[in-house]
Amino acid sequence: MICRETIVHIPLSEYAFINSETSITIRIRTGKDNLKRCTLYYGDRVYPTDPIIFTPVEMYKVASDLYFDFYEVTFESPYTRVCYYFDIEDDEEQIYLYSNIFSKELPEERSEFYQYPFMRREEINTVPEWLKHAVVYNIFPDSFASGKRNIEGNPDEIPWESKILLHSRLGGNIRGIIENLDYIAELGFNCLYLNPVFVAAEYHKYDLLDYYHISPNLGTDKDFEELVEAIHNKGMHIIIDGVFNHCSWYFFAFDDVVKNGVRSRYKDWFYDLEFPVIRPENPNEKPNYSCFAYERKMPKLNSSNAEVREYFVEVGRYWIEKFHVDGWRLDVANEVDRDFWRAYKRATREANPESVMIGEIWESAESWLRGDMFDSTMNYDFRKNCRDFFGTEKINAKEFAGRITDMMYRYPTGILHGQLNLLDSHDVSRFMSYCKGDIRRFRLAEVFLFTSPGVPSVFYGDELGMDGNSEFTLRGPMPWNNPISDEREFLQKLIDLRKENETFVTGSFKEVFSDENGLYIYERSLKGKTITVAINARNLKVALNMVSVDNVLISAEYSDKILGPFGYVIWM
Repeated sequence: MICRETIVHIPLSEYAFINSETSITIRIRTGKDNLKRCTLYYGDRVYPTDPIIFTPVEMYKVASDLYFDFYEVTFESPYTRVCYYFDIEDDEEQIYLYSNIFSKELPEERSEFYQYPFMRREEINTVPEWLKHAVVYNIFPDSFASGKRNIEGNPDEIPWESKILLHSRLGGNIRGIIENLDYIAELGFNCLYLNPVFVAAEYHKYDLLDYYHISPNLGTDKDFEELVEAIHNKGMHIIIDGVFNHCSWYFFAFDDVVKNGVRSRYKDWFYDLEFPVIRPENPNEKPNYSCFAYERKMPKLNSSNAEVREYFVEVGRYWIEKFHVDGWRLDVANEVDRDFWRAYKRATREANPESVMIGEIWESAESWLRGDMFDSTMNYDFRKNCRDFFGTEKINAKEFAGRITDMMYRYPTGILHGQLNLLDSHDVSRFMSYCKGDIRRFRLAEVFLFTSPGVPSVFYGDELGMDGNSEFTLRGPMPWNNPISDEREFLQKLIDLRKENETFVTGSFKEVFSDENGLYIYERSLKGKTITVAINARNLKVALNMVSVDNVLISAEYSDKILGPFGYVIWM
């Protein structure tokens, strides 16, 4: 019997989306190994006479997780207005599915079928081409460099307005990034993502005081202008960090609220104020206003307020128009009013139609990635799954494969290609801290990072083996002169491999094999070209008898169809 309770199709979602004004993808989820056939029938929903003429297209099982199969078909539609239904069959029965109704008969009225009302160009699910091809190097400015292949490593503070002190911990700055652009470019990276660089009191720069200037302890506006120009001269792009969920408790508007209370013209700029507003001296005292998490020094902005929206939308436009940054990574994005982000996207796209918005959303982000807000999100699920498989061995290859399937099929294909995949960041432990001191585990995770759909992002110093599982160690000084493990040549090979093969950028992804230990095999295919990757994430040898290995591109611990412990092989 067909397991009806396992079947899912949702119109106008990751289950039904357009790739161009004529190309449409339809998906359906079914019970694992439950169906023997699934056919999609589609027609013109405004066909001038009855009955509508439907065209059948066979759907293919493209992926499976531990419990479900995913069927998919992508086709060119001669119609801009489409209605459709499914004809599904197992060994015992055949039924139709339309509008979430299972039936032996088709409906009489065309409105009862599934609908794609109109294939509007604004609804095409994609991201700018440059983002798809980006290889991102993420820099935490205070920790990276203060000179050529050097980081000062000393804390400092400088006075700003109203006797506010601006702190640095390690002395990294914009000039240091400029002087080491050659290093980044030679590794093969073509995009920089900088954590915050605007005026802020703390070393991390997430407590913003002034959104229109570079923090003086990082450099000057002129330094930043020079950096962006140098990046673009190398054919690279730059993404900067925007913090619009909260600000510093000395930001001019909040300072006015503290001083003037209910009379302040900015009292509606902040969330859940109680008067009088008091800055708690005791870090353990709960403030009488909403904050970022429980951080008293970072009051939460009321992003649904029209003045707040106008102020910060102009900030976004300013840095694109004046300094020509290519996009924004947006902090705590899922706590900000959605209409704020819609206005922000309209403004930044007007300033530069190729600019991008990447949201910091740690969970699945389907509702944020529908074209009206973000182009991409930081893919922390990618990190979590790699940690549990390559690092801690919490899951085996079959479980890992199931998680990857779920991760791949939660978004439309074009959006998947823009996801910012990462193994670590300034907010989480370095990936090496999970690798039990074994650099081979780290290398396998990097192989997966650079051969998966999505945009690979590497946190500064990972290429030099940086470790760390606490705030000051994971954001530690760049080990320019004493790398823990020099992985630069290895990363260069992976970056070159990705750049030389468009298959790794926009090709399809399909699992070939996974077992209950550490063997995971998958393939990427594009225009008749297929590249296969086999990864062995356990301390044992495995035979690759289930596949034919020819024309090896790169490998480690591989010989004569035997893949050694923590080895990999990539072939065409």
